[in-house]
Amino acid sequence: MSFARPALLWLLLLAPAAGAAAAWLWRRRAAAESAWAARGLWHRLAPTASARRRSAAAALLALAVAGAALALTRPRWGVVERQVERRGVDVVFVVDASLSMAARDVQPSRLFVAKALVRDLVRRMPANRVALIAAEGEGEVLTPLTLDGAVVDLLLDALEPGSLPVPGTELAPALDAARELFAPSEEGHRAVVLLTDGEDHGGGFGAAVERLHAEGAVLHAIGVATPEGAPVPLPGRPEDGRGAVKLDSGGRPVISRLGESELARAAERGGGVYLRATSAAADTGAIVSAIQGLEKTTYEGSVLTTLEERFQWPLAAAALALVLHLGTGAGRPRRRKEEA
Repeated sequence: MSFARPALLWLLLLAPAAGAAAAWLWRRRAAAESAWAARGLWHRLAPTASARRRSAAAALLALAVAGAALALTRPRWGVVERQVERRGVDVVFVVDASLSMAARDVQPSRLFVAKALVRDLVRRMPANRVALIAAEGEGEVLTPLTLDGAVVDLLLDALEPGSLPVPGTELAPALDAARELFAPSEEGHRAVVLLTDGEDHGGGFGAAVERLHAEGAVLHAIGVATPEGAPVPLPGRPEDGRGAVKLDSGGRPVISRLGESELARAAERGGGVYLRATSAAADTGAIVSAIQGLEKTTYEGSVLTTLEERFQWPLAAAALALVLHLGTGAGRPRRRKEEA
């Protein structure tokens, strides 16, 4: 036998204290009664106040306190086996890592906010399998589907604008890479969350969304930018120096703006939710609710062996002892019937 809360075993010391206190109070009461009634009349005035009854009542009170204290410690014995399963949804995060994600119309940068939102979503859906894909000129799978969200958190630290081998801004290859991470037979419990400013220079984005949705995956899109946009900083150069931002053929700064209409249409065609995020504190509750509402699959099952809780037994003993204690009537005077 073991106890779930062994620190409460000291409460058992209250049992003899309660019995002793009750016995002392009844003796004190008897001494007070003897001051005004002759000993020969005691059996008529208090027929239940015998020493035997009082001793039994004190013992029953101590037993009731001991049973209640023992129940609080939650004694356990007897092995019981329970089948435990982990169920969830497969979620692939596609993060745009192109140079335009370094723009600062969203502070401190678009990519910083996108990474913060991914971390928040992973934290709010701990039962799901998650994967991470970086999108630039190609779709780079940084981690396949895993139950360990800490892996995604770690890899996000290394993700920087323009860090992939193939430069550019193409979303279709990343969505196709996400589709290939899902098993062909899976349907109804998989989703893709795309975090991007909406720029796409490669074409084929809409067709990739259609392919993804046709195989049972839901696409949610988060637009991380503003319609007003901002210049695109170039990597490895001071922010305020000459040539610090990307210039067009006429020498003017290139302004990158949120492609909101394209992302909203993509989310609609993909059966998902679109939202605009202008800070790391953006409310992603709608996407979390939509993903958690999908049909779930079983990832792993295990047999959990535990000890059976037995607090009911000492608790029942305490209740019975308390009822018997009240039934003894120790020290309770008898009601005298009025003479006719």
